[in-house]
Amino acid sequence: MTMTQADKASRFQSLHTRAGAFLIPNPWDPGSARILTGLGFEALATSSAASAAVLGKRDHRLSREEALTQARAIVSATILPVSADLENGFGHTSEAVSRTVLLAAETGLVGCSIEDSTGDKDKPLYDLQLASERIAAAAEAARSLPFRFTLTARAETFVYSRPDLDETIQRLAAYDQAGADVLFAPALPDLGAVRAVCSAVSKPVNFMVGIPGKSFSVAELVDAGVKRISFAASLYRAATTALINAAREVKEKGTFSYLNTTNPSAETNRFFSD
Repeated sequence: MTMTQADKASRFQSLHTRAGAFLIPNPWDPGSARILTGLGFEALATSSAASAAVLGKRDHRLSREEALTQARAIVSATILPVSADLENGFGHTSEAVSRTVLLAAETGLVGCSIEDSTGDKDKPLYDLQLASERIAAAAEAARSLPFRFTLTARAETFVYSRPDLDETIQRLAAYDQAGADVLFAPALPDLGAVRAVCSAVSKPVNFMVGIPGKSFSVAELVDAGVKRISFAASLYRAATTALINAAREVKEKGTFSYLNTTNPSAETNRFFSD
């Protein structure tokens, strides 16, 4: 089935307006994208941490070009709509963020997230006014495109040791007003906080699972008002955990019991093209 970028964009938008919540897992390469597509998910998103790890780097160490190259490879491997984690837009200015959105669209992406973290450990978050201006610029760039590009705005307060729910909601409300389509605050501590965020804003809310003790069931998140559930780098971590455990078993014990729980090649190959 052939779908244009505009078709994918429309399909992605519709997922945010229907009843309930939808799952948006995070592949890290074309192979994982094809597997997740074959398993029946409806949309995909890149993870900045997983994308960096594929290149042997830590999170927040990719250039804009590297991140978009990874995204393009995933877009090319699936018929599904793909959004991308584009960190803080790879620049401090509104102009840099706007340029990142336009370049993202050129790769075939139909959405992206932009966060309010600075990359500066001494001042990890942008002041609210600048952060809002950056989201407004991203939204303006998105609206200039010939299809509906879905912009997600992220408030990183809980990630960077500022666990103030009121500030988080204030930031998300400002990004809502600035034109974001989806709102996202990673690492919310409990369902009460999730519910408070969802009740305070008018746009769909993304929740990120992947943190032990701060990840909840789909049913619980739907009840709290969440519209979209992403996985961050957790699937990549699950895959590399299996790799590390299997390799350690062989190196340390000289046994191969991991083979008893791995899929046969034919099971994996069914997700791939000839």
